[in-house]
Formats: sequence, structure tokens, C-alpha cells
Amino acid sequence: MDTSRTSWRNTTHDWAGTVDLDHLAGIRRDPAAFAPGGTWHLVLEVVAYAADEAECGGGGHCVVALHPDGSVSVTDDGRGTDTRFDEHGQVVRKPVMATKDLRFFDVPGAQTLPDGHPRRGMSVVAALSERLAHTNRRANGSWTQLYEHGSPVSDLERLADDGTTGTTVHFRPAARLLPADPSPGDLDLLSAAWPHLAVEVTRGRPSPV
Repeated sequence: MDTSRTSWRNTTHDWAGTVDLDHLAGIRRDPAAFAPGGTWHLVLEVVAYAADEAECGGGGHCVVALHPDGSVSVTDDGRGTDTRFDEHGQVVRKPVMATKDLRFFDVPGAQTLPDGHPRRGMSVVAALSERLAHTNRRANGSWTQLYEHGSPVSDLERLADDGTTGTTVHFRPAARLLPADPSPGDLDLLSAAWPHLAVEVTRGRPSPV
């Protein structure tokens, strides 16, 4: 799609934007409101996107890895975050981390997550993470980028394709958030809320994220 990003249809995020600093700062000012219960709520925000992909594709699989260093990675087997080429041939990935989700953020009656709290979008996860790596693999290529407190701190880096598609979000939550420690009841809620998505929770290895 070699056209101006301003002409692209906005379904979940505004393609014309890249980073909304005011939006991210507002989230960081009130972590209790945007991550009630701590890190597990952020996990649910990420898994919700994997569930969207699974529903669109007729089913999917997602692995949530809880790492000893307190970071969490969520990997799905969907199509990978939408990434396009503009009229200048530049790679543009949908700004899911640094701008608001138009469907949920500050939208009355928006979808709720399995913990009973409102879904607001991936930018909540990015804003409340000291560091986050967003990697997506699509049919048209693979890319990764690093963020700190929601803002990108590296360019979008192209990766060698490995024959798979999907998205991995690996984040280290802000120290003031409670760690992720799901109970068996939490895991049951995942299956009930997202029947199209099979979720596996593992204890992972330390990571440099």
C-alpha cells in the first residue's frame, strides 16, 4: 500500500500519528486507574489483541511468559501488527503503543477485560512499562522496536523472516506495579472470555528487556 498514511482508514488507531506524549503522560500519572491490580491487568490488555486476531482468523494460540526478572512476554500466532509502506517507501507500523486505541480509550461502555475492568488499549501497557519491545512478523516482513515509558527509543528495525507470523510484546512493568501472579481462577476467566484463543502461561527465562 504505497499511499499517504493520512489517507489510510483509521479503525483502531490514527495512522497519521506516531507518538501522543500527552496521552502517555496522562496514563503514567494515574497507574492505579489504568492498571488496577497491577501487572496482570497489563497482561490482559495485551492478550486482548491476540484474542482479536484469533477471532478474526477462526482461532489462535498465545503464550504468556512470566520471566524471573519481572518482565512479561506475550506471543501470539496472528497476522502480526499491521505494517505498511507509505508513498515514500517508508515502513509504517500501526502506532498501537504510543497512541490511543480509538475503540476503547475514554469510550463509555467499552469492552471489559476478564478482570472486570475496562479495556483501554496497548498504549496503557507501553506507558506503564519501563521498557517494552514490540516485534511483529507478517507476510510482508518482520520488524521490532523498543519503547521506554511508551515512547520509542529506537527506530523500527527490520528482522530476517523466519516463516512465521504473529506479534510478541515483551515488557518490564514500572516498579510500582504489583507483579503478575495469576491464580487458577484467572486462567479460567481467560478461556471463558476469549473462546477463540488458547492461552498458555509459562515461567520464562530472564530477558534483557
